[in-house]
Amino acid sequence: MRQVPGVSLQRKLLLWLLLPQLVLWLSGGFLAWRVALQNGEKGIDQTLTQSVRALARQIKPIGDGLLVDFPKAAQDILEQDPTDRVTYMVSSPPGRFLLGNAQLPPPPPVTVQVGDPYLYHARLDGKAVRVALLDVDYGTPQSRQTLRVQVAQSLTVRERIAQELLEQMLLPMGLMGLALSAVVYAGVLRGLQPLKRLEAQIDRAGAPPQRSGDFALRPIELTSAPQEVYSLASTINRLLETVARAQQKEKRFLNDAAHQLRTPLAGLIGQTELALHESREPAVQDRLLKVLSAAQRSAHLVHQLLQLARSESTVEMQPLDLAALAREVAREWAARALAQGMDLGYEGEDALPVQGHPLLLREALNNLIDNALHYAGPGANVTVRAARMPAAPGDAPPARPWALLLVEDDGPGVPAEHLGDLFARFWRGSDKAGGCGLGLSIVEEIALRHGGETVAEPNGMRGLRVGLRLPLGDAPAA
Repeated sequence: MRQVPGVSLQRKLLLWLLLPQLVLWLSGGFLAWRVALQNGEKGIDQTLTQSVRALARQIKPIGDGLLVDFPKAAQDILEQDPTDRVTYMVSSPPGRFLLGNAQLPPPPPVTVQVGDPYLYHARLDGKAVRVALLDVDYGTPQSRQTLRVQVAQSLTVRERIAQELLEQMLLPMGLMGLALSAVVYAGVLRGLQPLKRLEAQIDRAGAPPQRSGDFALRPIELTSAPQEVYSLASTINRLLETVARAQQKEKRFLNDAAHQLRTPLAGLIGQTELALHESREPAVQDRLLKVLSAAQRSAHLVHQLLQLARSESTVEMQPLDLAALAREVAREWAARALAQGMDLGYEGEDALPVQGHPLLLREALNNLIDNALHYAGPGANVTVRAARMPAAPGDAPPARPWALLLVEDDGPGVPAEHLGDLFARFWRGSDKAGGCGLGLSIVEEIALRHGGETVAEPNGMRGLRVGLRLPLGDAPAA
């Protein structure tokens, strides 16, 4: 089952750090708005309380009547601002209009203490107002009466003041939020740098070696890192050490087993050939031929196993001419190709410099040619080609130049669905005797050891093109 990568750690950290900050910023703005409204309402309450007491003092009882000493100028001052309108009403008994604005809404049904101002919210002409109410006793002891004074003020100013206060607070809060977000972002990036260095170390630890003495799985070295990253690196180092030991054991076993098998197999082949020369009975010769064929296949398998173990070990790269190497190997195989009724030739560059190991590249080319001669069939044409990798028309030049070492034939080829299986160990494209399914696997190991890769594709309408793609020039292999 393919694993899909989730959200990056950087995004998670930024989400968990910046999202609460945004929520707190919005909550702080809302609380600031509420505090501004409450403070504005307190100021209005104080003003209304003073106004209702002052207005009540201007109403003086005369016998059983009232004298309202409230000049017209004072009334005009109270009602001159239409946006912050202050209006009043005098009633006696409470609710019976005497003076002021008769539209002033009554208070809610509560008990109002005489002499204590009572404040409440109401609506006047469709607008929210704050009303202060004060009941005052007057008259003679035998005939007590109650006078109610109400003063109302619009809440528009309160809301405007709260809005201005909120705007003044939000600007510095927003700047502080942006500054804090930038600090958090920079802190997250800096905090994740040890993980980036760890990733680079892991990439280098698993990279192919460039020179003799290097290890394929080098330990991770971090000079300075947080405790969590250091613990992770230590765990990975222990894992790499375990894998390296397992690889070394596998290589030693493969190498020792192949070496131990070479001598008895060589003796078995020699003894079988002698027995074939000495025996004249057809049945015995037929059985000896089968034994010889099996021993030769086993010897070939042992040889391939040795080459596979050698290709997976550390090697030293050196400058060489890939084209000259390809021409030399092609000449060595020409006689065998002619004996099998095939035409083997070389086409390509006169010189092609690469960094590589001559013996391993020679072994890879030997396996490619042997595979082509074995499966192409009599009458086939086999071509060894060393060339620079061409760029497709209209494409930009590749960032890194490559050299191609290919072996082409016009034999039966391999079905397209099996091209990806060519380099698998012990996979064979046919049941034809003589192969063991390790030749192309060795080619792939050698290509990887040189920082390259293998190539397998149909050769036109018929045949197969198989080879290696290697870094071109004097730069060392990756």
